[in-house]
Amino acid sequence: MPSASTGAPTTMGALTSPSRQLAPGLPGYRRMSFALFAAGVATFALLYSTQALLPAVSAGFGVTASAASWTVSAATGALALCVLPLSALSERFGRVRLMTVSLVVATAIGLLVPLAPDLEWLVVLRAVQGAALAGIPASAMAYLAEEVRPRALIAAIGLFVAGNSIGGMSGRVVTGWVAQLWGWRAALAAVGLMAVVCTVAFRLLLPKARHFVPGSLNPRALAETVRGHLSDPLLTRLYGIGALFMTVFGAVYTVIGYRLVDAPFNLPQGVVGSVFLVYLVGTVSSAAAGRLVGRMGRRGALYLAVGTTATGLLLSLADSLTAVLLGLVLITAGFFAGHAVASSEVSRTAKTGRAQASALYQSAYYLGSSAGGTLGAIAFHSGGWAGTVLLGLLAVLGVVSITLYGTYAARAKIRRPVLRTAAAHH
Repeated sequence: MPSASTGAPTTMGALTSPSRQLAPGLPGYRRMSFALFAAGVATFALLYSTQALLPAVSAGFGVTASAASWTVSAATGALALCVLPLSALSERFGRVRLMTVSLVVATAIGLLVPLAPDLEWLVVLRAVQGAALAGIPASAMAYLAEEVRPRALIAAIGLFVAGNSIGGMSGRVVTGWVAQLWGWRAALAAVGLMAVVCTVAFRLLLPKARHFVPGSLNPRALAETVRGHLSDPLLTRLYGIGALFMTVFGAVYTVIGYRLVDAPFNLPQGVVGSVFLVYLVGTVSSAAAGRLVGRMGRRGALYLAVGTTATGLLLSLADSLTAVLLGLVLITAGFFAGHAVASSEVSRTAKTGRAQASALYQSAYYLGSSAGGTLGAIAFHSGGWAGTVLLGLLAVLGVVSITLYGTYAARAKIRRPVLRTAAAHH
């Protein structure tokens, strides 16, 4: 890959002595952790602000579940499309600056979203908001890869992902109860105010980047970097795994509200929002991803995440609220563990152009979310909750297939030199 001087995207993380990077116990590490945690909270709270409110949005505008689901899919789809170009901007103007601008713009739009006069305007505003939020995942992983010691990287990314889970949970719980008391527009306004607090905390706490080296905006160099990442078999497998995990998660959480407000559960909106407290399980499982990889290896941790997710999907088929809640717990734990493992491996695998490597993962991840939300709503409309579960199980099967293929490819790579050596002796 060309260097920064030639205009190619690059990062300083691969060139910086680990002794100068942040690690637990060193000055600045805790501030960085809290700052990115706040960014993760704001990102997921804003990005999925309408998800728990979809039944109320459907009723308010008189539209179907699949139509209302576009208020989620438009945001995640726009994020997926914009994360790569914004990652290029982060290489030129800096991770911290881009994350700051992204949070400020997305939060400002979040304060306008409750004023949308109809579904079309709501979808447009949500798409613009998703595009603005793309600057966070485009920069955060690269920032961590540059500023944090390699041995502490999985734990640091796990904490950022944990912030995502807290944001997803708190946004949905807050919107559920506020919507029950004052309506869904007030609920969206509450999320916007929460994002304001997180944005201020992020800007005040985040340490200045010490290892970032700016590059120039060179489309040809960017295309070369992207082509290199897409030709890397391990990276492409990780992108596929992220997309499929998020397809499951997007499908389940887009339509779970519709299932719980209908018979046999008939839960009120506030209680449905409180169901998202199971996101706390995701906080624990994503933060524990580093220990899982240490004990079981990357593939072992992925198999455990897949098995947990599939078990949760099957359990959620029961017409028992306890079984459904336990199923959601397992789905959430499996998803966040799998996501933390895959995303951290992307940062570890890419030695140059880390922002682009992470951006491609985030593009695949949020395209999976957008596809999952839309297809999950269609499956629910056609076949009820069983249709959504079937879609999730097919995506899980895809993760298993990719991981098995990776295991086979790794073993074949090890066997080749042995076979060549044996042939040479003969």
